[in-house]
Amino acid sequence: MRHKPRRREEPYRVNNRIEAKEVRVVGEGIQPGVYPLLTALKIAEEAGRDLVEISPKAVPPVCKVIDYSKFKYEQKKKKKDFKAKAQKVIVKELRITPNTGIHDLAFKTKHAIKFLSEGANVESYVQFKGRQIFSPVIRKEGEEKLMELSAKLSDYGKPDGNIRRRGRRSFLTIKPHQKNR
Repeated sequence: MRHKPRRREEPYRVNNRIEAKEVRVVGEGIQPGVYPLLTALKIAEEAGRDLVEISPKAVPPVCKVIDYSKFKYEQKKKKKDFKAKAQKVIVKELRITPNTGIHDLAFKTKHAIKFLSEGANVESYVQFKGRQIFSPVIRKEGEEKLMELSAKLSDYGKPDGNIRRRGRRSFLTIKPHQKNR
């Protein structure tokens, strides 16, 4: 048994699908005002365009006299442009162990500063090996290393929440400070 593909429901009501009795009509070359639905449909038909319900929750609903296919194309184009301009979040990882030395931690801090200044999030984690995860002393040392790293990076970013544990790792995500644009 084959199923018919579902048609995507239109985001806007057009022409005869508009349910309101009265609508506020706007559009290019149209006298704006509140009209009964049949009159608004006649106005759109005389203009050779469609009546599209733009703001259905307004009282009365706002309808625009436009070419619907052109309107849909412009909406799709705007959505695509918005998506392209959206900032993509980059996450860089820094791995340390409970035994990471002072010099190594300073070296990793320099890398984290570079990542944060470029606008990337830094996800630093402590990797526990073998039975280290079961030792509260070693686990505390590892989490102290994360807090030390976070303190050194406080001028460049701030922690996103508290330390989280997942399996043999303890995580801390640091987000860069927002720049004034």
